[in-house]
Amino acid sequence: MSDTSVLAPLSTHTPEVSATAATAVAKSIERPAPLVLRPTSGWSALQLREVWQFRDLLFTLAGRDLKLRYKQTALGAAWVVLQPLAAAGIFNFVFGTVAGMQTSFIMTFSGVMGWSLFSNTMGKASGCLVGNSHLISKVFFPRLILPLSSIPSTFVDFGVSAVMMIALMIWYHTPVTAGLLLLPVWIALLLMLSMGIGLIAASLMVTYRDVAYVLPVLTQLLMYGSPVGYSAKALSGDQVPVWKQTLYFLNPLSPLLEGFKWSLVGEGELRWGFVGYAAAISVVAMLIGSFSFKRMERRFADVI
Repeated sequence: MSDTSVLAPLSTHTPEVSATAATAVAKSIERPAPLVLRPTSGWSALQLREVWQFRDLLFTLAGRDLKLRYKQTALGAAWVVLQPLAAAGIFNFVFGTVAGMQTSFIMTFSGVMGWSLFSNTMGKASGCLVGNSHLISKVFFPRLILPLSSIPSTFVDFGVSAVMMIALMIWYHTPVTAGLLLLPVWIALLLMLSMGIGLIAASLMVTYRDVAYVLPVLTQLLMYGSPVGYSAKALSGDQVPVWKQTLYFLNPLSPLLEGFKWSLVGEGELRWGFVGYAAAISVVAMLIGSFSFKRMERRFADVI
């Protein structure tokens, strides 16, 4: 029904009454509040409340990623199960059989779980802006939604791996210890570290597409420099100098992955000093990534 049809019956009354009624009807019509864009600073620059208002878009983008990931593949969602199993098998063969390190399939699988959580989040977050350039250039929404939408889809893969991990723990008769209570801490730190790096890479990739070619190489180097398929205990002792052990644990992924494996299967070397160092690096990386992302956000639509 149009506005004229609503106001038509009022024309039979006096002009004063008609004007008053018309004003009341006009005020009753809800109009959306105007959206005002202003530069912000400090913690308000992250605009987390605005991100929360667009949470439906976040989950929609995450659902789209899940639907399209294995579309037109012969095995479909079975790759969620096959990928971590194949990776754990390869790592176990290379480091256990070929290199002769003391390892096991369940320990290697736990390392692959932690590494996949880190690498998948970082990879998806880093390419989210370039991959959604058609949205950024046409529609307004908090750009932080795009990297954050990678977390739900990553957790789906992590959840499937967790179910397989439970089956492996039952098969290998692995006891459940109190260290499992710290598992959410390792997950949160790995997510903060990966998201911080991913936000920085995504911001730079808008202007410098070279990041898309450099990042996979650095990720591969980081994987082989981290205790994914073996335990850092192999580097302990008199055979490896102390300065080399210290250099190895300066990689923040080393203490985090060791703690992740220790919580799940009780294997891993925990050096709490380096754990605190890795936690601080993860928090700082997340803060730097968030603020640098928001600082460069205003240029995304023009440059991309």
